[in-house]
Amino acid sequence: MGFNMIVNLFAGLAIFLYGMNVMSDALQKAAGNRMKNLLEILTRNRVLAVLVGTVITAIIQSSSATTVMVVGLVNAGIMKLSQAVGVIMGANIGTTMTAQLIAFKFNDIVPFALIIGAILILFGKKKTHKQLGELVLGFGLLFMGMNYMSDAMKPLREVPEFTQFMVDLQHNPILGVFAGFLLTAIVQSSSATIGILQALASQGLVPIEAALPILFGDNIGTCITAILASIGTNLTAKRAALIHLTFNVIGTIVFLIILGPVTEIIKLLSLDPVRQIANAHTLFNVTNTIVQLPFAAILVTFVTKALPGKVEEDPTKLVYLDERILETPSVAVVQIIKEIIRMADIARANMKKAIDAILNGDEKLIEEVYADEKAINALERKITEYLLAVSHQAISPQQSKRVAALFNTVHDVERIGDHAENLAELAQFKIDNKIVFSKTAVKELKEIFSVVDKAIETALYALQHDDKEKVAEVDRYENKVDELRDILRESHIKRLNNNECNINAGVIFLDIVTNLERIADHGVNIAGIVSPSSIKHKPKA
Repeated sequence: MGFNMIVNLFAGLAIFLYGMNVMSDALQKAAGNRMKNLLEILTRNRVLAVLVGTVITAIIQSSSATTVMVVGLVNAGIMKLSQAVGVIMGANIGTTMTAQLIAFKFNDIVPFALIIGAILILFGKKKTHKQLGELVLGFGLLFMGMNYMSDAMKPLREVPEFTQFMVDLQHNPILGVFAGFLLTAIVQSSSATIGILQALASQGLVPIEAALPILFGDNIGTCITAILASIGTNLTAKRAALIHLTFNVIGTIVFLIILGPVTEIIKLLSLDPVRQIANAHTLFNVTNTIVQLPFAAILVTFVTKALPGKVEEDPTKLVYLDERILETPSVAVVQIIKEIIRMADIARANMKKAIDAILNGDEKLIEEVYADEKAINALERKITEYLLAVSHQAISPQQSKRVAALFNTVHDVERIGDHAENLAELAQFKIDNKIVFSKTAVKELKEIFSVVDKAIETALYALQHDDKEKVAEVDRYENKVDELRDILRESHIKRLNNNECNINAGVIFLDIVTNLERIADHGVNIAGIVSPSSIKHKPKA
């Protein structure tokens, strides 16, 4: 009987976790851009940060996943610790939704949920129908697993050792906290361990006096996931994980001190033992947030002193991307665009440095271009690898198409860097051979460069803000560059015929113009993924 009970318990836990995962995936696919927008509007406003953390965790059904994502965002430099505090607190509130959902008596409709979910997944013709099917099926599996666990624990009523253990927990809350911590650290899901607690309660096996300390321990145990995720991250990300742990430890200490009054409040709110545990979970996290949120700055100061040091910066390191963000592909796609924009800004700056080196004969700028080009190449490789990783995630067809287009965008940005390097080589050749441009040639180069730079600036704006009107503007700039290229070539030939410049100066001049024109072509390609129809002709870049 003991072996069968353990098998059934773990079978129920497996179904429970799988159902929660299916629901989470379905909700993420449906939420998609909404999750992205929630993170985009995240500000220093702590209350807003709490709201964002709550909503996102309610969507993905896991505070651990949200906190791991926060660690990734902090590690990537996207989110500051002051913002992370609020999101982490909100994540703890959001995860209580699972326990509240379980407390409803949906047992009678579980078979119908499984049937309807399977039908929608297998026979649904539209994407939305299949996503709804996944959501309904996950819902059914969640309660099916819960029922399995509840039934598996019935024999524990006849086990004196277990009933005595529950009595001991009532008189030793520290032991209960440790038990909850250990179980959640092993399972890596506070929702699952609280689900087990609710299954025990449904059989009358755990009184609320014993359940509360275990529940507090569950909240501490869920921090282990974020702590493990912070291994190998920068110092700021480690501090974010420590904030999560500190927040829950402080909350547990406070609630253990007022355990008696809390127990009486929970009993007054409901007579149903399953609902009591759900309410206790919500009360703990909401109250904990209300009490600690005003002291968020002190919490940040504490973890900063607990983990002292400075965050090292690496020019070749990805700033906006972290593998932990892959847990939420819709967010990852947005962050990829940010990383590409950052890489493009470096390439654009290199283009400016190279032109300045040509016009002013500055060899220091040439060295900077070569150094930055290495960083651009490293970023191209890392972003491409990240894009490949995202393409293997469960993403929508629209996101898949976007990711495929971004592979080309990264290449276009890298080619801009290559052309900047070409310009730097021409600058060095000009310096070594003491070549001097005429005032007219200098004026012409400044004119075409100004248009090219404006084209790249506008292309990056279009990509960053998904602005279709700017795409057409980039196309007009590129046409202007083509016109200037032809005009400059003709004027250059006239200068040669009039002996106003020598052959070497002429060759370099034409090479510079050609590289600038190619850069403008790549700008059109970058903007083109936003709105291909806005591009009248496809340039050969």
